Amino acid sequence: MHIPDGFLSIPVSIVLWIAIIIVIGYALKRVGADLGERQIPLMGVLAAAIFAGQMLNFAVAGGTSGHLMGAALATILLGPWAGILVITCVVAVQALIFQDGGLLVLGANIFNMGVIGVAVSYMVYRTVQKFSGGRKWGLFVGGFAAAWLSIEVAALAVGLQLALSGTSPANLAIPAMAGIHALIGIGEGLITVGALAFLYSARRDLVQAGASQAPAGRLVWVAGLLIALALAVASPLASSRPDGLEWVAEQNGFLNAAQDPTYNIIPDYVLPGISNEALATILAGIVGALIVFGVALGMAYARRRRPQTG
Repeated sequence: MHIPDGFLSIPVSIVLWIAIIIVIGYALKRVGADLGERQIPLMGVLAAAIFAGQMLNFAVAGGTSGHLMGAALATILLGPWAGILVITCVVAVQALIFQDGGLLVLGANIFNMGVIGVAVSYMVYRTVQKFSGGRKWGLFVGGFAAAWLSIEVAALAVGLQLALSGTSPANLAIPAMAGIHALIGIGEGLITVGALAFLYSARRDLVQAGASQAPAGRLVWVAGLLIALALAVASPLASSRPDGLEWVAEQNGFLNAAQDPTYNIIPDYVLPGISNEALATILAGIVGALIVFGVALGMAYARRRRPQTG
Protein backbone atom coordinates (compact mmCIF):
# COMPACT_ATOMS: atom_id res chain seq x y z
CA MET A 1 0.00 0.00 0.00
CA HIS A 2 3.05 2.24 -0.33
CA ILE A 3 2.07 4.89 -2.87
CA PRO A 4 4.87 5.99 -5.23
CA ASP A 5 5.33 9.56 -6.37
CA GLY A 6 3.21 10.29 -9.44
CA PHE A 7 0.05 8.52 -8.27
CA LEU A 8 -1.30 11.46 -6.24
CA SER A 9 -1.68 15.09 -7.27
CA ILE A 10 0.36 17.81 -5.56
CA PRO A 11 -2.70 19.40 -3.84
CA VAL A 12 -3.81 16.04 -2.37
CA SER A 13 -0.24 15.30 -1.25
CA ILE A 14 0.14 18.71 0.42
CA VAL A 15 -3.17 18.43 2.29
CA LEU A 16 -2.16 15.04 3.65
CA TRP A 17 1.29 16.33 4.62
CA ILE A 18 -0.35 19.11 6.64
CA ALA A 19 -2.72 16.64 8.28
CA ILE A 20 0.04 14.22 9.24
CA ILE A 21 2.28 16.96 10.67
CA ILE A 22 -0.56 18.03 12.98
CA VAL A 23 -1.33 14.45 14.03
CA ILE A 24 2.30 13.52 14.65
CA GLY A 25 2.84 16.67 16.71
CA TYR A 26 -0.10 15.80 18.94
CA ALA A 27 0.96 12.13 19.14
CA LEU A 28 4.43 13.18 20.32
CA LYS A 29 2.82 15.28 23.02
CA ARG A 30 0.55 12.46 24.18
CA VAL A 31 3.29 9.84 24.15
CA GLY A 32 5.52 12.11 26.19
CA ALA A 33 2.81 12.36 28.83
CA ASP A 34 1.39 8.83 28.72
CA LEU A 35 4.20 6.38 28.03
CA GLY A 36 6.03 5.06 31.05
CA GLU A 37 9.81 4.68 31.27
CA ARG A 38 9.70 0.88 31.07
CA GLN A 39 7.34 0.79 28.07
CA ILE A 40 9.65 2.89 25.89
CA PRO A 41 11.81 -0.04 24.67
CA LEU A 42 8.70 -1.76 23.35
CA MET A 43 8.26 1.04 20.80
CA GLY A 44 11.67 0.36 19.30
CA VAL A 45 11.33 -3.41 19.35
CA LEU A 46 7.85 -3.35 17.83
CA ALA A 47 8.88 -0.89 15.10
CA ALA A 48 11.80 -3.16 14.13
CA ALA A 49 9.57 -6.25 14.06
CA ILE A 50 6.91 -4.53 11.94
CA PHE A 51 9.55 -3.27 9.51
CA ALA A 52 10.99 -6.75 9.10
CA GLY A 53 7.52 -8.28 8.88
CA GLN A 54 6.57 -5.92 6.05
CA MET A 55 9.41 -7.34 3.96
CA LEU A 56 7.70 -10.75 3.95
CA ASN A 57 5.09 -10.50 1.21
CA PHE A 58 2.62 -13.39 1.11
CA ALA A 59 0.90 -14.59 -2.05
CA VAL A 60 -2.77 -13.74 -2.56
CA ALA A 61 -5.23 -15.13 -5.11
CA GLY A 62 -5.30 -13.26 -8.39
CA GLY A 63 -1.56 -13.00 -8.93
CA THR A 64 -0.89 -10.40 -6.27
CA SER A 65 0.63 -10.32 -2.80
CA GLY A 66 0.24 -8.57 0.52
CA HIS A 67 2.30 -7.89 3.61
CA LEU A 68 1.84 -6.98 7.23
CA MET A 69 0.89 -3.36 7.88
CA GLY A 70 1.11 -3.71 11.66
CA ALA A 71 -1.18 -0.87 12.70
CA ALA A 72 -3.49 -3.15 14.69
CA LEU A 73 -0.63 -4.90 16.48
CA ALA A 74 1.04 -1.60 17.39
CA THR A 75 -2.25 -0.14 18.63
CA ILE A 76 -3.18 -3.15 20.76
CA LEU A 77 0.24 -3.30 22.42
CA LEU A 78 1.03 0.40 22.80
CA GLY A 79 -2.17 2.39 22.39
CA PRO A 80 -3.10 4.70 19.51
CA TRP A 81 -0.64 7.56 19.96
CA ALA A 82 2.47 5.43 20.31
CA GLY A 83 1.07 3.22 17.54
CA ILE A 84 0.96 6.19 15.18
CA LEU A 85 4.60 7.00 15.95
CA VAL A 86 5.71 3.39 15.45
CA ILE A 87 4.11 3.19 11.99
CA THR A 88 5.46 6.66 11.17
CA CYS A 89 9.01 5.51 11.91
CA VAL A 90 8.58 2.39 9.78
CA VAL A 91 7.05 4.14 6.76
CA ALA A 92 9.46 7.08 6.90
CA VAL A 93 12.56 4.84 6.97
CA GLN A 94 11.12 2.74 4.15
CA ALA A 95 10.75 5.84 1.97
CA LEU A 96 13.97 7.65 2.91
CA ILE A 97 16.38 4.71 2.98
CA PHE A 98 14.78 1.98 0.86
CA GLN A 99 12.87 4.08 -1.71
CA ASP A 100 9.66 2.20 -0.88
CA GLY A 101 6.99 4.84 -1.40
CA GLY A 102 7.55 8.36 -2.71
CA LEU A 103 8.80 11.39 -0.81
CA LEU A 104 6.10 13.81 -1.99
CA VAL A 105 3.44 11.28 -0.99
CA LEU A 106 5.15 10.26 2.26
CA GLY A 107 2.56 12.23 4.20
CA ALA A 108 -0.19 10.28 2.45
CA ASN A 109 1.45 6.92 3.18
CA ILE A 110 1.88 7.75 6.85
CA PHE A 111 -1.68 9.06 7.01
CA ASN A 112 -3.16 5.94 5.41
CA MET A 113 -1.19 3.34 7.36
CA GLY A 114 -0.32 5.22 10.53
CA VAL A 115 -3.39 7.36 11.18
CA ILE A 116 -6.29 5.63 9.44
CA GLY A 117 -4.90 2.17 10.19
CA VAL A 118 -4.35 2.96 13.86
CA ALA A 119 -7.64 4.85 14.33
CA VAL A 120 -9.69 2.02 12.81
CA SER A 121 -7.76 -0.58 14.80
CA TYR A 122 -8.33 1.25 18.07
CA MET A 123 -12.05 1.77 17.46
CA VAL A 124 -12.68 -1.84 16.43
CA TYR A 125 -10.50 -3.45 19.10
CA ARG A 126 -11.95 -1.36 21.93
CA THR A 127 -15.50 -2.10 20.72
CA VAL A 128 -14.91 -5.86 20.68
CA GLN A 129 -13.24 -5.66 24.11
CA LYS A 130 -16.32 -4.00 25.55
CA PHE A 131 -18.59 -6.68 24.11
CA SER A 132 -16.32 -9.48 25.34
CA GLY A 133 -16.11 -8.09 28.86
CA GLY A 134 -12.36 -8.66 28.86
CA ARG A 135 -12.66 -12.38 28.13
CA LYS A 136 -9.95 -14.20 26.20
CA TRP A 137 -11.88 -14.44 22.94
CA GLY A 138 -12.11 -10.65 22.77
CA LEU A 139 -8.34 -10.39 22.34
CA PHE A 140 -8.24 -12.65 19.32
CA VAL A 141 -11.54 -11.72 17.69
CA GLY A 142 -10.81 -8.05 18.31
CA GLY A 143 -7.27 -8.43 16.99
CA PHE A 144 -8.39 -10.10 13.78
CA ALA A 145 -11.25 -7.66 13.17
CA ALA A 146 -9.04 -4.64 13.89
CA ALA A 147 -6.32 -5.91 11.56
CA TRP A 148 -8.69 -6.77 8.70
CA LEU A 149 -10.62 -3.51 8.88
CA SER A 150 -7.47 -1.42 9.22
CA ILE A 151 -6.26 -2.81 5.88
CA GLU A 152 -9.64 -2.43 4.21
CA VAL A 153 -10.35 1.14 5.31
CA ALA A 154 -6.80 2.27 4.51
CA ALA A 155 -7.18 0.73 1.04
CA LEU A 156 -10.46 2.59 0.54
CA ALA A 157 -8.68 5.81 1.51
CA VAL A 158 -5.98 5.16 -1.09
CA GLY A 159 -8.66 4.53 -3.71
CA LEU A 160 -10.35 7.83 -2.83
CA GLN A 161 -7.04 9.69 -2.98
CA LEU A 162 -6.33 8.23 -6.42
CA ALA A 163 -9.76 9.39 -7.58
CA LEU A 164 -9.34 12.91 -6.12
CA SER A 165 -5.96 13.13 -7.86
CA GLY A 166 -7.48 12.24 -11.23
CA THR A 167 -5.27 9.15 -11.47
CA SER A 168 -8.12 6.65 -11.72
CA PRO A 169 -11.93 7.08 -11.65
CA ALA A 170 -13.53 6.44 -8.27
CA ASN A 171 -15.78 3.72 -9.68
CA LEU A 172 -12.67 1.78 -10.69
CA ALA A 173 -10.03 2.62 -8.09
CA ILE A 174 -12.14 2.25 -4.94
CA PRO A 175 -13.77 -1.14 -5.71
CA ALA A 176 -10.47 -2.53 -7.01
CA MET A 177 -8.55 -1.47 -3.90
CA ALA A 178 -11.33 -2.72 -1.62
CA GLY A 179 -11.61 -6.10 -3.36
CA ILE A 180 -7.96 -7.12 -3.41
CA HIS A 181 -7.26 -5.75 0.08
CA ALA A 182 -10.21 -7.67 1.51
CA LEU A 183 -8.11 -10.75 0.76
CA ILE A 184 -4.86 -9.17 1.96
CA GLY A 185 -6.63 -8.19 5.17
CA ILE A 186 -7.24 -11.86 5.97
CA GLY A 187 -3.48 -12.42 5.96
CA GLU A 188 -3.01 -9.34 8.14
CA GLY A 189 -5.60 -10.67 10.58
CA LEU A 190 -4.03 -14.11 10.80
CA ILE A 191 -0.54 -12.68 11.37
CA THR A 192 -1.88 -10.35 14.05
CA VAL A 193 -3.72 -13.14 15.84
CA GLY A 194 -0.62 -15.34 15.67
CA ALA A 195 1.51 -12.60 17.22
CA LEU A 196 -1.07 -11.97 19.93
CA ALA A 197 -1.30 -15.70 20.69
CA PHE A 198 2.48 -15.90 21.08
CA LEU A 199 2.52 -12.89 23.40
CA TYR A 200 -0.48 -14.19 25.35
CA SER A 201 1.42 -17.38 26.13
CA ALA A 202 4.79 -15.71 26.78
CA ARG A 203 3.97 -12.28 28.25
CA ARG A 204 0.27 -12.07 28.97
CA ASP A 205 0.65 -8.71 30.69
CA LEU A 206 1.52 -7.10 27.34
CA VAL A 207 -1.82 -7.98 25.73
CA GLN A 208 -4.23 -7.58 28.63
CA ALA A 209 -6.27 -4.45 29.23
CA GLY A 210 -3.98 -1.55 29.91
CA ALA A 211 -1.06 -3.39 28.38
CA SER A 212 0.68 -0.16 27.44
CA GLN A 213 1.28 0.35 31.16
CA ALA A 214 2.78 -3.10 31.70
CA PRO A 215 6.52 -3.28 32.35
CA ALA A 216 8.41 -4.31 29.26
CA GLY A 217 11.49 -5.85 30.84
CA ARG A 218 14.79 -6.86 29.33
CA LEU A 219 13.28 -10.06 27.90
CA VAL A 220 11.14 -7.99 25.53
CA TRP A 221 14.25 -6.20 24.23
CA VAL A 222 16.10 -9.42 23.49
CA ALA A 223 13.23 -11.57 22.24
CA GLY A 224 11.71 -8.78 20.16
CA LEU A 225 14.96 -7.93 18.42
CA LEU A 226 15.71 -11.59 17.78
CA ILE A 227 12.28 -12.03 16.20
CA ALA A 228 12.81 -8.93 14.04
CA LEU A 229 16.20 -10.17 12.88
CA ALA A 230 14.78 -13.65 12.19
CA LEU A 231 12.10 -12.08 9.99
CA ALA A 232 14.78 -10.12 8.15
CA VAL A 233 16.74 -13.33 7.55
CA ALA A 234 13.58 -14.92 6.13
CA SER A 235 12.91 -11.97 3.80
CA PRO A 236 14.26 -13.69 0.63
CA LEU A 237 11.31 -16.09 0.95
CA ALA A 238 8.85 -13.27 0.28
CA SER A 239 6.50 -13.56 -2.69
CA SER A 240 7.68 -11.78 -5.84
CA ARG A 241 4.13 -11.04 -6.97
CA PRO A 242 3.07 -7.35 -7.16
CA ASP A 243 1.43 -5.95 -4.06
CA GLY A 244 -2.20 -4.88 -3.95
CA LEU A 245 -1.72 -1.27 -5.07
CA GLU A 246 0.72 -2.21 -7.83
CA TRP A 247 -1.71 -4.84 -9.08
CA VAL A 248 -4.58 -2.34 -9.12
CA ALA A 249 -2.40 0.19 -10.96
CA GLU A 250 -1.47 -2.40 -13.56
CA GLN A 251 -5.06 -3.58 -14.02
CA ASN A 252 -6.40 -0.03 -14.35
CA GLY A 253 -3.66 1.34 -16.57
CA PHE A 254 -1.93 3.93 -14.39
CA LEU A 255 1.18 1.99 -13.36
CA ASN A 256 3.31 4.08 -15.72
CA ALA A 257 2.39 7.20 -13.73
CA ALA A 258 4.79 6.07 -10.99
CA GLN A 259 7.91 8.22 -10.87
CA ASP A 260 11.40 6.88 -10.24
CA PRO A 261 12.99 7.94 -6.94
CA THR A 262 15.24 11.00 -7.05
CA TYR A 263 18.03 9.07 -5.30
CA ASN A 264 18.86 5.51 -4.27
CA ILE A 265 20.38 4.26 -1.02
CA ILE A 266 19.12 0.70 -0.57
CA PRO A 267 16.51 0.41 -3.32
CA ASP A 268 14.09 -2.53 -3.34
CA TYR A 269 15.54 -3.78 -0.03
CA VAL A 270 18.72 -5.04 -1.71
CA LEU A 271 21.99 -3.84 -0.21
CA PRO A 272 24.22 -2.50 -3.03
CA GLY A 273 27.59 -4.05 -3.75
CA ILE A 274 26.65 -7.64 -2.85
CA SER A 275 26.31 -10.05 -5.76
CA ASN A 276 24.26 -12.64 -3.86
CA GLU A 277 20.74 -11.19 -3.98
CA ALA A 278 19.43 -13.29 -1.09
CA LEU A 279 22.29 -12.18 1.16
CA ALA A 280 21.87 -8.58 0.00
CA THR A 281 18.17 -8.73 0.94
CA ILE A 282 18.90 -10.27 4.35
CA LEU A 283 21.52 -7.64 5.16
CA ALA A 284 19.22 -4.85 3.96
CA GLY A 285 16.50 -6.17 6.25
CA ILE A 286 18.85 -6.32 9.23
CA VAL A 287 20.13 -2.80 8.56
CA GLY A 288 16.60 -1.48 8.18
CA ALA A 289 15.32 -3.18 11.32
CA LEU A 290 18.18 -1.72 13.36
CA ILE A 291 17.64 1.77 11.90
CA VAL A 292 13.91 1.68 12.65
CA PHE A 293 14.61 0.35 16.13
CA GLY A 294 17.02 3.23 16.80
CA VAL A 295 14.72 5.90 15.38
CA ALA A 296 11.65 4.73 17.31
CA LEU A 297 13.61 4.27 20.52
CA GLY A 298 15.24 7.67 20.18
CA MET A 299 11.89 9.32 19.54
CA ALA A 300 10.35 7.63 22.58
CA TYR A 301 13.21 8.56 24.90
CA ALA A 302 13.26 12.14 23.60
CA ARG A 303 9.55 12.54 24.38
CA ARG A 304 9.41 10.65 27.69
CA ARG A 305 8.10 12.44 30.72
CA ARG A 306 10.97 13.10 33.07
CA PRO A 307 10.22 12.83 36.77
CA GLN A 308 10.09 16.14 38.57
CA THR A 309 12.77 16.79 41.17
CA GLY A 310 13.03 19.10 44.11
